[in-house]
Amino acid sequence: MPELFPDDQKKVDDYLKSNVNSYERPAFRPWLLLAVIGGVLLTISVISYVVALSVGMV
Repeated sequence: MPELFPDDQKKVDDYLKSNVNSYERPAFRPWLLLAVIGGVLLTISVISYVVALSVGMV
């Protein structure tokens, strides 16, 4: 990996120390993700069952 000149490295270090794009991320909630995936799966299943009923497949 190429090294930077000292003045360029100082600019990079200053930028990284400033909190320009820092963002406090919320905690990851796996149960919410699981609920959303389950809800989407249930919705798609119900829609496909209704379509199958309307076509006469069931």
